[in-house]
Amino acid sequence: MQTYSYDQLFHFTYHMLVKIGCPKHDAKTASEVLLSADLRGVDSHGVARLSGYVRLWEKGRINPTPNVRVTYETPSTAVVDGDSGLGLVVAPFAMQVAIDKAKNVGTGWVSVKNSNHYGIAGYHAMMALEHDMIGISLTNASPLVAPTFSQERLLGTNPISVAIPAKDQPPFVADMATTTAANGKLEILQRKGLDTPTGWVQDKDGQPTTSANGVKDGGALLPLGGDREHGSHKGYALGSIVDIFSAVLSGANYGPWVPPFVAFLDPLPNLVGEGIGHFFGAMRVDAFRPADEFKSHMDNWITRFRSATPTPGNEKVLIPGDPERELEAIRMKEGIPLLDPVVKDLTELGERFGVKF
Repeated sequence: MQTYSYDQLFHFTYHMLVKIGCPKHDAKTASEVLLSADLRGVDSHGVARLSGYVRLWEKGRINPTPNVRVTYETPSTAVVDGDSGLGLVVAPFAMQVAIDKAKNVGTGWVSVKNSNHYGIAGYHAMMALEHDMIGISLTNASPLVAPTFSQERLLGTNPISVAIPAKDQPPFVADMATTTAANGKLEILQRKGLDTPTGWVQDKDGQPTTSANGVKDGGALLPLGGDREHGSHKGYALGSIVDIFSAVLSGANYGPWVPPFVAFLDPLPNLVGEGIGHFFGAMRVDAFRPADEFKSHMDNWITRFRSATPTPGNEKVLIPGDPERELEAIRMKEGIPLLDPVVKDLTELGERFGVKF
């Protein structure tokens, strides 16, 4: 494992994206989104994914110069067409539309079609925080997940993020997949040669497995809960809600028709929509109660939960967003560690495009 500074990785990512034709301002935005994942410890969605985006561009599935635009709107809602652009660019545009609508009428809701993988959900939700707004970010994804009792893969990991501002305390930031584990965590275990915990994956016959290659070998990720006895029907329901809000509502592809992130798999024929879909919400706090009053009570909520008596063997009770925020401060100062296979992949990518890693 080797460690690199944020500036080093940003410089490489930015110049790689410019090389594939992204305008400089889009390359900057996309690099910020991608690196935010590495800073916050979501290594599966950071620079390790860069070569995946490049391969999609090479297959003609990513448009580096999209005409991202609003195609339908009301005072509080909109549909955004991403024109096959990088989701890392399309999503911040759409979230800003939601924020602007919330400024005018209290809340803003935006559904997106014709986009691609948008990085970590939390980045987009957190855009609302500086405006004293609550941010919501959802996206559907490659169909790698079997609904409860299903042998077929019909859903994505379909994450949900909600960011809520506080006053003196750090914000509440929930950012989670609706599966027991995200596919990126399997990729990390594969690189390390390790098995998965029980309840993450089923094999091609629908039986439990701990193989990190279970999905590659025709199996499926499992919804949050793992099995019916542990509440997988709830994870299945959450993933379904994300899919419907993100895609059925916008006109993107949903369920098994969502185009896969990996370039070696082509999208299914007879698609039901355009690209993949996202959904964003922004709610102005003072549309409900005075912002300072709300944020003071959020401080009180956070402080009380932090002071809960921890169970034996645990140091403290955490607030959603605590681990990521603490790690971000460490990695910004000490650097971002990359696994050797990721370093090799990025080095080879840079050599191909004349960008030194």
